[in-house]
Amino acid sequence: MTQTTGLPRLRPDGMAKAAALRPESHRTTSDLDNTGRREAVDHATTDATTATRRATDSECTGSSGAAETKLDTANSASAHRGLRRPRIQLGRVRFRLPRAGTSIAVAGGVIVSLAPGLLPRTPSAQGILTALVVLIALGLAAVVRMVLRWSRFGVARVPYGRMAALVVSILLVGAAMGYAEHWQNELRTAMGVGGIGPRYWAEWLLWTVPLVGVCVGLARGVRWVVRRLGRVRSLAAGVALLVAGQLVIVPSVVEWRQRAYAAANSYVDPALVQPDSPTRSGSPVSMASWPSLGAQGRKFVAGTPGRAVRVYVGLNSAPDLDARVALAIRELERTGGFQRRNLVVAVPTGSGWIDSDAAKGLDARFGGDVALVGLQYSDAPSWVTFVFGRHAAEESARALFRAVEQRISTLPDPPKLYIYGQSLGALGGSSVFTDDADEDSRTCGALWAGPPAGDVHHGRAAILANASDPVVRWSPSLLWRAPDLTGTRPDAPVPPWIPVISFLQTTADLLGALDAPPGHGHRYGTDQGTVLPGC
Repeated sequence: MTQTTGLPRLRPDGMAKAAALRPESHRTTSDLDNTGRREAVDHATTDATTATRRATDSECTGSSGAAETKLDTANSASAHRGLRRPRIQLGRVRFRLPRAGTSIAVAGGVIVSLAPGLLPRTPSAQGILTALVVLIALGLAAVVRMVLRWSRFGVARVPYGRMAALVVSILLVGAAMGYAEHWQNELRTAMGVGGIGPRYWAEWLLWTVPLVGVCVGLARGVRWVVRRLGRVRSLAAGVALLVAGQLVIVPSVVEWRQRAYAAANSYVDPALVQPDSPTRSGSPVSMASWPSLGAQGRKFVAGTPGRAVRVYVGLNSAPDLDARVALAIRELERTGGFQRRNLVVAVPTGSGWIDSDAAKGLDARFGGDVALVGLQYSDAPSWVTFVFGRHAAEESARALFRAVEQRISTLPDPPKLYIYGQSLGALGGSSVFTDDADEDSRTCGALWAGPPAGDVHHGRAAILANASDPVVRWSPSLLWRAPDLTGTRPDAPVPPWIPVISFLQTTADLLGALDAPPGHGHRYGTDQGTVLPGC
């Protein structure tokens, strides 16, 4: 055993130097390996130093392209991080400045969402709209950034560009908020509603910021999952979710909503009193029972005044459309509706609603000598029926009108025949006729209140359309063409048409169309009956 006590211990670099001093013939294989490694390190260090010096020289002479390719990797990455992550310090807190594109996207989304609308908005409604538009703008900005990255299109970095974009965006958003407040207060003054102020904007922020933050967080979470899974597995997971949505989730949601609509239609409001007059459907002597009329039908027949005949047949009053039409004719005969001097076919909206103000107006228009008849065709809200079941409104209106028309044609002294419809009911009622001439020849008069996009036959018909009614203005063509407001009554200031933006604002106003004050938005009064034209 070899004794090493008393000998100095050499460090690796010292061992390499000692090996280099030995004669070549006395060097071991280990010595040669250590010397080779040392020489390799020395050469690498020399090359890195030379590259750095050349890069510095190239920078000084303006040859930035050649210098970047020879810069040390660590120095280049550090400088790149410094350009990409500028920060601003407020007191002891440091904030990372957003990209210029992000600032522009957020400001653009806020400005678009605050563009002039048709109706007053609550802070929550405005906050949800702003969050939605901002998220869309951020998504578009991300797509643009991705395309530029893929195309390797260089974007020049401007000194203090992020700070400039942020400051300009804040100023533009402030100006947009000031104009939006001015416009909202003009609308509210015209409609008799209180104005808005700082509290409105505070609540708006409380809705907007958390919604945007949560959605951005979810998007980043999805991106993290995609990166963890990889493209192939992420695509497979996306396809699986899509299939599951089509086969399981969507049918479950549809069934859930259908049950909810049916339950709402069956609910009997204890505040409503069942009519005892034989001239009303749902009375004890009626062939259409009180529970079968549906929620909206019960409201219609229980309304005042009590002079007019009111016949209504609900979805549950008979098994199918033909049976419901036949029951309506029998109810008109039972109540004496065909003996009145005037008979109005009232086409309800999607949920079966017939405006009580219209019924009061028609009663006043004819002095009570009138019979009103309605037929329910859906228990879903109007917008759902408009999108998924518009044909049901048209088919129901045609079937009922033809049956009434045929019945009164056999009478020696038939009543004058009219037709009325509001919103989706206006579209259904107008579909009864092929054109204006057909409408004029088959009716004594027609009235359409708030027809969607004004898409009804005119002829001698009276058309009620508020300028502030988004239902009257909304159409896909609003994306590229200004709406035709001929015949609308100016009840409030009308915003200028702006491509795409006006479509977005009008779509948002649809959600609150029935929440407007009476006489504005999609709310019409007793003039729905009093202005009905005669023969």
